[in-house]
Amino acid sequence: MVNREVLVFADYFNRAQALTTTPGANGWTVKDTSAAGTPTYLVATGDGGGMVLTCTSTSEAQIITMYHNNVLCFDVRTIQNVEIIAKVSGVDAVTTLTMGVAAAQADADDDIVTNAWFRMEGSVSTSLVVVETDDAVTDTDDVATGKTLSSTYKTFVIDFTKGISDVRFYIDGERVASGTTFTMAGLTAGLNVQPFVQLQKASGAGTPVATIKKFRIQYTEASGA
Repeated sequence: MVNREVLVFADYFNRAQALTTTPGANGWTVKDTSAAGTPTYLVATGDGGGMVLTCTSTSEAQIITMYHNNVLCFDVRTIQNVEIIAKVSGVDAVTTLTMGVAAAQADADDDIVTNAWFRMEGSVSTSLVVVETDDAVTDTDDVATGKTLSSTYKTFVIDFTKGISDVRFYIDGERVASGTTFTMAGLTAGLNVQPFVQLQKASGAGTPVATIKKFRIQYTEASGA
């Protein structure tokens, strides 16, 4: 008998928690690429919590990655949707933020060849959000959504229910970038991904902040003979 289930991985970051390089609650781990500065990554006090990733004013490159330590539990073919609630502040021309699902981490996020995510590229705009997918065959980058993100929480959804040849993106319930077909159908290997948020600044004394209020993945699973 085959047992088929719809399962949910969800985190609301509503408890005392600071990320470390050792996998902690719900598998969350941090990779902190900084030299002299001391970026922080801990749950906020008040406002229902939220994991707050904060770069420091030290003038250097800094990368904060919030992920599952490259433990890739989720097959993109079984994911139904990914939901993230987030807000930002301090985004400047050298800030990049990426939120979604991805294969093994890389400091240059475009080097990750299996991904589906929302992205802010400060060198282009400090508020506009773009969307991307990559399956190592078709790399669909920087597609405009016409939506912005700043200090007010917004809900971001990546919808896989049409199959991996038609991945869809939504912001606050409205479909975005609908004129583009996002396909991950070229995947024959490297099908597995992890939750992924990466905030970085390339240089300078800016202090960009990303707050993740919710990260949820709904997926299906079949077990048994």
